[in-house]
Amino acid sequence: MLKVMPIFGTRPEAIKMAPLVKELQCADGIDTVVCVTAQHRDMLDQVLRLFNVIPKYDLDVMKESQSLSDITSSVLRGLDDVLEKEKPDLILVHGDTTTTFVAALSAFYKKIKVGHVEAGLRSFDKWFPYPEEMNRKLTGVLTDLHFAPTQTAKENLIKEGVDESSIFVTGNTVIDAMKYTVKENYIFRDDRLNDVDYNNKRVIVVTAHRRENWGLPIENICNALRKIAIDFKDTYIIYPVHKNPIVRDTVFSVLDNLDNVLLLDPIDTDEMHNLLKRCYMVMTDSGGLQEEVPSLGKPVLVLRDVTERPEAVKAGTVKIIGTDFDRVYSEAKLLLTDKNEYDRMANAVNPYGDGNASRRIVQAIKYAFGMTDEKIDEFKGSV
Repeated sequence: MLKVMPIFGTRPEAIKMAPLVKELQCADGIDTVVCVTAQHRDMLDQVLRLFNVIPKYDLDVMKESQSLSDITSSVLRGLDDVLEKEKPDLILVHGDTTTTFVAALSAFYKKIKVGHVEAGLRSFDKWFPYPEEMNRKLTGVLTDLHFAPTQTAKENLIKEGVDESSIFVTGNTVIDAMKYTVKENYIFRDDRLNDVDYNNKRVIVVTAHRRENWGLPIENICNALRKIAIDFKDTYIIYPVHKNPIVRDTVFSVLDNLDNVLLLDPIDTDEMHNLLKRCYMVMTDSGGLQEEVPSLGKPVLVLRDVTERPEAVKAGTVKIIGTDFDRVYSEAKLLLTDKNEYDRMANAVNPYGDGNASRRIVQAIKYAFGMTDEKIDEFKGSV
């Protein structure tokens, strides 16, 4: 049996790793041992419950006001014992979190191979997003099997000197996850979401919490949202607000007193996916939503200056608008007043996946370890 250990610690990682865990658990010849670091505790647990993923190991590293150094040292110490005990043939990490980089480093120390899911994303600026850009680059140096979601990601890796034979273009596993979560006639657990008039209100879903947007950028975003809510009474803004007090203090001080703005605590993954399905458009600084939302046919305005996910920008379903007050307001206004522009973005093709990424990754692992001679049928939908 080939022993494979998926390691993840945050909600975004868990959303994208859960369908892969399910695929691994069904695969012949593979012993799957799940380890979570709980870099994020409550939000991670929501996803584990949703997908019924039961970790064998839970490092439970999260603590109040944790720094990046706290996470790094706690994960490194915790994984040292786990990897020594289990001795997996391969660990799997995802994306660009501190857990991802540190798990790869820990495996390197134990001379264990590393598979990197969602490999090759680059913004080409080590400070944006911070610390994610350096996390994924450092992870890439330690990786043996690179599972790139798109051809663009593969090309980024080749330019950095990665052996092409170690790169597999798979599509993004988040599209796999949405096959589990998006349902017709979905009933929200939060009744406030059931009470929204999705037929007569143009619902704008907002998420903004990234470190580089703390302070004035978040303030600009919120003031632009306030003007949108006041000027367009047929809109209804739903903003699940990150629990970080730096973010919450600004958001609630600007937006808490408007009738057509609903501020929520972070919502579970299935709630978010079904909300995205019903909304009119999305404004976000999230990386994951840039991949998820295009598959649902909704325009995305990215509240950042750069993105490591250029494919949807090229396809036309995503537009990078930054955090300047005037630009945020004017770009939202354009989608609310120009039907042709809205239709152009809403009908663009999603370049990120076809729902079969997890299957391809498992096949690629088997191929790399000599369990099959059959190469994967790589994802061709890249831009």
